[in-house]
Amino acid sequence: MRFTFFANRNALLLCLAAATFVGIACSAASNKSLNEGSGSATTAVGGGGAGGTTPTSSQTGIDLSGGNGGSDSGKFCDSGENDDADKDGFTPKQGDCNDCDANVNPNAVEVIGGDDGGGGAGGYVPSDENCDGQVDEAPMPCDGGLALDSMDAMDEARAIGLCKQSKGPNDWGVVSAQWTNLDQTPPPASPNYALGHGILTAFGPNVKVQEGVKMLALSSGTARQPTDPGYQSVSGFSKGYSTPQPIGQFPKESAACPNATTGKANDGASVTLKLRTPSNAQGFRFNFNFFTYEWPVFVCSTFNDFFVAMLDPVPMGLVDGNISFDKNGDPVSVNNAFLEVCGCSGGPPCTAGGKQFTCPLGNAGLVGTGFGADLAFSDHASSGWLETQAPVLPNTEITLQFAVSDSGDGVLDTSVLVDNFRWLAEPGTTVSTNVVPDPK
Repeated sequence: MRFTFFANRNALLLCLAAATFVGIACSAASNKSLNEGSGSATTAVGGGGAGGTTPTSSQTGIDLSGGNGGSDSGKFCDSGENDDADKDGFTPKQGDCNDCDANVNPNAVEVIGGDDGGGGAGGYVPSDENCDGQVDEAPMPCDGGLALDSMDAMDEARAIGLCKQSKGPNDWGVVSAQWTNLDQTPPPASPNYALGHGILTAFGPNVKVQEGVKMLALSSGTARQPTDPGYQSVSGFSKGYSTPQPIGQFPKESAACPNATTGKANDGASVTLKLRTPSNAQGFRFNFNFFTYEWPVFVCSTFNDFFVAMLDPVPMGLVDGNISFDKNGDPVSVNNAFLEVCGCSGGPPCTAGGKQFTCPLGNAGLVGTGFGADLAFSDHASSGWLETQAPVLPNTEITLQFAVSDSGDGVLDTSVLVDNFRWLAEPGTTVSTNVVPDPK
């Protein structure tokens, strides 16, 4: 028995069918935190990674803001035009505008300002890290013309702020983007697979994009708003295919639910990105927002839908490569402790799976998403916007996979929004997930 209100799952689905919905900071970088939220999950690990064309201001995904540090690009040394004094792979003749600083060259990305607003009071010095002749040029989004149902996985990279494509080993950017199964094999032939990814302008009236004008959506149902073409109710739409388990040690059980065993993955949706890191990158960050229809009835059950963000090479100190966690260090699933957008009759607090949820962010973020209140019970839940960051080594190739899946069956769906990818240049970046505010 999956819950206390109905004798079996079919009864629940019949009820739900009748329900209605409301509708671098380089050599002088600081270690100042990028965001300060209400909670975070941090794994103190070191840099991970495997052992040109000049970017322009029209390329986005290159804002390394967040520290008061800058490069030494204002200092110049006696270096011949064919020398590579700083051993960064570029000579002055090849476009290195400061051959004394390995963080400055055509394969670097621009550090945009500091917490002091770029005035230098906190140690940040405006400079031209990418040698394009401009200082602190602002990144420009590239997602304005992307279609909701684009079949080009490269558009998904653009939707999250990764616009620049790599042109070779000495050029940072996106190497490739592919739709995959959770184990990174080719996706199923089912026509329903494509419904699991979409490019959205918003998710209901209250959930906004984090950068540009579009964001990536992945869903074990349909990655759509209820008003979008192709939408199917997240309460009962099964796409009809099982899914190979994610790479690494997943599914992984939550310590918060010691007696629960996660079921087989179904209806997975995944995009796998291969990226070459900039020469001054020490890490990256992205934002995500996890929505689950399984809350509250199926918390701590076999129906433990998942979102994973898998990084390869695996950062030092991690076992399986998943870099997104809740504030207790548990995976992002139906059982995660970041489910703070929710509501219930007579609450909050709301009780689910023997646990209490205080729902500090209210339920406005569920309106118009399909995850709001229905006739069967009160609201479902989302995490609100979170930010994951992780370390990388400069001038290396990494693989970053975003994936979501149902567990135990293919109904009562889960969706995730992903946006605002940015490279980080602060030394000492660790794997962490923090709460961030939704932009107004």
